[in-house]
Formats: sequence, C-alpha cells, structure tokens
Amino acid sequence: MKPASCAAPGGRGFALTVYLALSRTPHGLLDLAGPFCAALLCRGGLPPLSVVVLGIVTVFAGYTAVYALNDIVDYRSDKRQLEGSGEDARANYLDAAFIRHPLAQGCLSLPGAIAWFLFWAVVAFAGAYALNPVCAGLLVAGCLLETAYCLLLTVTHLRAVINGVVKALGPLAAAYAVVPDPSPWFLAGLCAWVFTWEIGGQNIPADWHDASRDAATGARTMPVVLGYPKASRLALAMLAASLVLSLPLLALAPLAVSTPLTLAACLGGAGLMLPPALRLARSLDDREAAALFNRASAYPALVLAVLVVQLLLR
Repeated sequence: MKPASCAAPGGRGFALTVYLALSRTPHGLLDLAGPFCAALLCRGGLPPLSVVVLGIVTVFAGYTAVYALNDIVDYRSDKRQLEGSGEDARANYLDAAFIRHPLAQGCLSLPGAIAWFLFWAVVAFAGAYALNPVCAGLLVAGCLLETAYCLLLTVTHLRAVINGVVKALGPLAAAYAVVPDPSPWFLAGLCAWVFTWEIGGQNIPADWHDASRDAATGARTMPVVLGYPKASRLALAMLAASLVLSLPLLALAPLAVSTPLTLAACLGGAGLMLPPALRLARSLDDREAAALFNRASAYPALVLAVLVVQLLLR
C-alpha cells in the first residue's frame, strides 16, 4: 500500500509532481543561481543569448538528473528508513515541498524513475557538450561522484567531502561554458566558496533530521558521527568561511564587483544564514536545522541578484 503522501488524485498533474519531487525541483531551481553566478563572474558580463538559453536548459537538466540519481541510488536505504520508522512528516522543509523520497515511498516505479533520470541526463550531456566538451566531462564526473557519495552512506561521514565537490562542479562547468580557459585561481576560489557553503548550509542541516534514522540503519553522516554539538559548530564555521571567501572572489573576478556590492552580498548572506546557524548551535533543534537549510538554499540567488545589480550599474 502506498503511504499517505501518495494518496492524491491521479492524473498527469499529480504524476508530474511525483517526478518533480524525485528531482527536488523547488530546491533545484534555487540551485540554478550558483552556475549563473559563476558564468557572470567568469565572463565579466552577459554571454551571448544563444549561450544563455542553452545554458539554462542544460543546467536545469543537469540538476534534475543528479537529484533524481541520488534518490535512485539511495532507493533501498531510504526504503529501509521508511519501513523502520514510518513516513517522514516534517513540515517547512524545502526538500519535502512535494513528496520526500517518492521512489522509496512507492509513489512511482524504479523503471519510471530511471527513465526520468536518463532523459534529463541525455539532455544535460548534449547541452553541456555543445557548450564545451569539458562541461560534458564534468557532468559525467558529477554523476559518478554522486553515485559514490550515496554508496558510502554506511562507510564514512567524510563522504560529505564528495557532496561538496559535486555541488561545486555545476558552477565550475558554467565557468567553462562561457570562457574556454578560465583562470585557475578563479576556479579554485569558486570551488572553495561553493564547497564550504554546501557543507555548512546544505549537507549538515539536511542530514540533521535523519540522524536518528541514520544511526538506527548504520548510516554515517556528520551529525551521527560527530554528534549534534560538533556538527552544528562545523556548519557555522563552514558558512563563515564561505562568506569570507566570497569577498575576494567577487572583487577580483573578471566581473569586478564593486566594493559596496561585494560587502552587500557578504552582509546579506551573513544575515540570511548566520542567525539560524547560531540558533542551531545553541538549541540543537530540528526546526532550526530546517530553517538553516531553507535559508542557505536561497544564498546563491541573493548573490545572483547582487551581480545583476552590478551589471545594471555598469
């Protein structure tokens, strides 16, 4: 029998919602801002319209495919968690905006999920190759690393490092899509900025809610292995590092963001992410973990808005 979350009216609308839930599309749409930021910073301005259109389609397809791949590879472990502790009914959590883990909950079939992943993976690969073959190689690397990340669930909490690398590959590919040979220093700063934000604002708070379930099923994540106090302090430190790294990245990138706007992006990010991170470190409350995840997910969009203002003021 399907869980309560799948007991919705049938029809194409609900079916599409289930597939969008598989790819965590509300979260994925926010993630698109990261590659867009990288492209503007690296290019120093807007690329040609054809590159913009192809880039939007490619980035959307890539994130849709990779998020679906995560749930496909994690299918059995997610199902064990549901069978052991029941349906996840958390509220106000971005990744559960539609249905969390719809494949494990029986809302769609495994062949259907695989077909969805393959369709978007092919679209993403074709678009990435057209932009720059390096981008296509980074997409393949991202899929392989995401698979490894999932398979290491019961092996080591340091798999979070892989998660950070995977998230950085999207912006990295975007840089190569607009500039054939971007500066190695820019790429290093870009990856460090995205990596630290991902660990502190996404990976740790996302695993926070599942810590008790993960511990019961033998999974090893940052909150399980380090414990809540250390994990919360690590999240705060990584977010602070990401904000500090954003200062030279924005100021010294080819776009050369002005000092006032660079500070606005940093202070805006601090106001967005640090209060829930501090509250989480003090309270160790699941609700603060969800708040941190949701607000940190909006950080790339905030930076993108600042970059758009920079372009308009030029």
